[in-house]
Amino acid sequence: MAENQTANVVSFSSAGGEGRNARDLREQIRMIEALLFASAEPVSEKTLADRMPDGADIRLLLQELQQAYSGRGVNLVKLGDHWAFRTADDLGFLLQKEAVEVKKLSRAALEVLAIIAYHQPVTRAEVEEIRGVATSKGTLDVLMETGWVKMRGRRKTPGRPVTYGTTTEFLDHFGISELRDLPGLEELKGAGLLQSQLPAHFQVPVPVDSDELTEDEDPLTDTDFEELGLLPPTGGDGDD
Repeated sequence: MAENQTANVVSFSSAGGEGRNARDLREQIRMIEALLFASAEPVSEKTLADRMPDGADIRLLLQELQQAYSGRGVNLVKLGDHWAFRTADDLGFLLQKEAVEVKKLSRAALEVLAIIAYHQPVTRAEVEEIRGVATSKGTLDVLMETGWVKMRGRRKTPGRPVTYGTTTEFLDHFGISELRDLPGLEELKGAGLLQSQLPAHFQVPVPVDSDELTEDEDPLTDTDFEELGLLPPTGGDGDD
């Protein structure tokens, strides 16, 4: 019965092209559906590709599944290069009573979050330069505890400062598919989030919409995580 229900949910278009076997396509969509339902977190396209049969067209399968769930109580949504099932936007009110209000972020934390979102990858010193004031480590810790900000790597400059960026959870929480969907200059002005009179040539930066490290970033190593207090110390037990 479960197989029949799934088959009824999934519809097929001619996007697969000639030569595709409808039964194979149906089975592959069922596999994608099962992987997404079984995961508590959004799943990356790479992870799906690794779990699927060789030659499976992941993008096509996700598009077909997304179309099948459009208009239903649960939708398949794209979050960067990750995918997840989420309650339809217009039904969010049904879950409001279950929502737990978390303490509000401070103004400083919101400013730092906005800078990281638009300027990533960015270091703490670069955040401070943009804000014009010092940024405490506690502010960054709070943002990382929310799951919205992460350490990306280390800048290839003297001191090798840590670079920060946003996460898939950030996209999920704010309901955007990718960073390029962040509000632009006119949208920010219209929402009253920017002054009406701005400096000449003022521009809102276009954020890097990728988790891939840039040319001036080194990946974090276990030693880096240990130095940053994110891993327990390694080494001997103190004996010579």
